Amino acid sequence: MAIVYERGIICVMILLWTVVFIVSLGVLVRGADWLIDAAERIGLAIGLSPFIVGVTIVGIGTSLPELVSSIVASSQGLHTVPVANAVGSNITNIFLVVGLAALVSRRIEVEKDLIDLDLPLFASVTGLFLLMAYDGKITLFESVILLVGYGIYMIYAARNRDASTVKNIVKTLPVPTKAPLWRRLLKQREAKRPPYGRDVLLLIVGAILLGVGANYVVVSLVQLSELLGIAAGVITIVAVAFGTSLPEVTVTLKAAKRGQAEVALGNIIGSCVFNILTVVGVSGLITTLELDSQTLSIGLPFLAGASLLFVISGISRRIHAWEGWMYLLIYVFFIGQIFSSLR
Repeated sequence: MAIVYERGIICVMILLWTVVFIVSLGVLVRGADWLIDAAERIGLAIGLSPFIVGVTIVGIGTSLPELVSSIVASSQGLHTVPVANAVGSNITNIFLVVGLAALVSRRIEVEKDLIDLDLPLFASVTGLFLLMAYDGKITLFESVILLVGYGIYMIYAARNRDASTVKNIVKTLPVPTKAPLWRRLLKQREAKRPPYGRDVLLLIVGAILLGVGANYVVVSLVQLSELLGIAAGVITIVAVAFGTSLPEVTVTLKAAKRGQAEVALGNIIGSCVFNILTVVGVSGLITTLELDSQTLSIGLPFLAGASLLFVISGISRRIHAWEGWMYLLIYVFFIGQIFSSLR
């Protein structure tokens, strides 16, 4: 009788912390959305150019949930979470998000800019990260290299584009869910008036929600890890990565429905680069990061495969609906491999 009672308590606790986890993810994503949206409008209102707003404020865009949750996890001693988060998010971005975009738009036409500039940079960044992570850890020195790499990436991307066209800058970066952003940036109407109190309040509330959401995501992650007997990195590479990738899903599907699927691809590339160089890099400044066995043996090979397929699809200049189905099936296979490894 006591055993049945104890199991019942455990099931209730698992259900409770699962609800906390889901709600916290929602709060985290919504807080990031509000904060970036308000910061964008305030930046324009105080006189920052659309180019600067696009590169700095919007540059962290939809990847802010991954960044903040990984920083909180690192500060609380969860060394495996940041890398699992970045790896899982990039796999989700490519196989799930690009796959859905290809199905929605039926065929994605890849612009020459993406092939000549973005894809080579993306491939180089991913290759560098895989070499660093191959030994199962990311050191402080490697984290600094990643952050320097992000700075170089931004400078190179900016200098090799038409600086007069903000659209070409912004579309390669993660953007808030209220796309298309460049239409509002190019108008610059808000740059002529002081920031509204509502925007300042939204900025503050967004920052609070972001912090609270990230904290409880990590707390619930720890609790679920202990109750289920599953490593925190495993939950992260699947559940946290999926939850923090929801902004990319929203932006990409909206762009695909409007026939702007090339914008969707730029958003995915910018998000993936940010995850690898900044999410891992910043977290690695706090502590030496480690890869759990699932991330090392399953996550890295799938990340390498996802990146290779994405580059090949991009070079072919078109991503067809059948490729979208293939991407989705591979994503399902990836989830299955993660769970089968727990047996």
